[in-house]
Amino acid sequence: MSSRTVIRGGLVVTASDEIHADVLIEDGRIAALAASATPAAETFTADRTIDATGKYVLPGGVDAHTHMELPFGGTFASDTFETGTRAAAWGGTTTIVDFAVQSVGHSLRHGLDAWHAKAEGNCAIDYGFHMIVSDVNQETLKEMDLLVEEGVTSFKQFMAYPGVFYSDDGQILRAMQRSAENGGLIMMHAENGIAIDVLVEQALARGETDPRFHGEVRKALLEAEATHRAIRLAQVAGAPLYVVHVSATEAVAELARARDDGLNVFGETCPQYLFLSTDNLAEPDFAGAKYVCSTPLRPKEHQAALWRGLRTNDLQVVSTDHCPFCFVGQKELGRGDFSKIPNGLPGVENRMDLLHQAVLDGHISRRRWIEIACATPARMFGLYPKKGTIAPGADADVVIYDPHAEQVISADTHHMNVDYSAYEGKRVTGRVETVLSRGVPVITEREYTGRAGHGVYTPRSTCQYLD
Repeated sequence: MSSRTVIRGGLVVTASDEIHADVLIEDGRIAALAASATPAAETFTADRTIDATGKYVLPGGVDAHTHMELPFGGTFASDTFETGTRAAAWGGTTTIVDFAVQSVGHSLRHGLDAWHAKAEGNCAIDYGFHMIVSDVNQETLKEMDLLVEEGVTSFKQFMAYPGVFYSDDGQILRAMQRSAENGGLIMMHAENGIAIDVLVEQALARGETDPRFHGEVRKALLEAEATHRAIRLAQVAGAPLYVVHVSATEAVAELARARDDGLNVFGETCPQYLFLSTDNLAEPDFAGAKYVCSTPLRPKEHQAALWRGLRTNDLQVVSTDHCPFCFVGQKELGRGDFSKIPNGLPGVENRMDLLHQAVLDGHISRRRWIEIACATPARMFGLYPKKGTIAPGADADVVIYDPHAEQVISADTHHMNVDYSAYEGKRVTGRVETVLSRGVPVITEREYTGRAGHGVYTPRSTCQYLD
């Protein structure tokens, strides 16, 4: 059965254009666009018409950094693929790329199969996987080639978390050399974990156990040093590099310098670094634990450099690093020892709204909003133009967005499976009204009409920014 939907009267906003246009959707894909109230638009006929007058018509968001059901610190991230993707849809995100984990001593395939089993049949929206590489050896390197061929084209390594995910410089170099050959993209958690562990031990010995010390030991200089080292290792390997969750002025400077030198180096930041700070980590009565993530929140003065990086394209992507742990029973594991607080924040539902607020606040333009939240992550991770834009042939992942609706972000009203909001009480203007995933309504006028299992696994091509 063929199905046709037309979205009439909205302002279509993509990374490159803003146009008052009607959008024709046929069998789950964008079939055509025509300027509103023109003879061409009037020829569009459909089974279902959505009135978007006074609203934006946006490509669905692409969140390229989520951790559903991630095991960490003796517990698991509290969102399942079912709850997490449903919350993503509520926030106007229609594709996530989550991280499958290789455990030390196991194969990449073993880890990838485990994540497929968690996600399959449970997702409300489409999804792909990156691969966390924790154990670089000859077999792992061969497996990287096979994964690239089947659409897992990015590999994350950690310069932090010794004894868990950590890779040393030699392991990083070998993986980068392999990715230079097979077209994969290395994603790097850039913090000097060996040095940080020394500072953690010293802080705890001094009795500095509160959450705020998490931010103090994970120093901005150690993020910058690791970022610099990752860039140089990638340069030696002749490989591209994508640095995740950039939080510090000094790290942005390292990325800007590398890009000025013509290197294929990319950077991502997250809403928490743009809107929150060490003031949150210092909240009394252990409430600061809610904001423990790595890289950590920085003093407010770092935010200006992150916004500037997003405007100058020294940072290209805003993802969430969504990795929620409930305050009660999970974050509380670190009472009396900040190093035992599970690292991660909820945010997959808030990203598009917070970035729209940034448009209103004058930090970025409307098109740049769509670029950093939809188009660039799709291009960076081989999903474009299937995802990330509204153009003939693209998947009909479309958000009808009310730019005038006001809302207060709160755990009382969010859909993430976590008992607090990192942005509790924040007033923002702009709200998702209707969301289509491959032409199917997932959110319909602020009602959830999706289902677990609608979302399908989406293999990816290699990074579309490389020569």
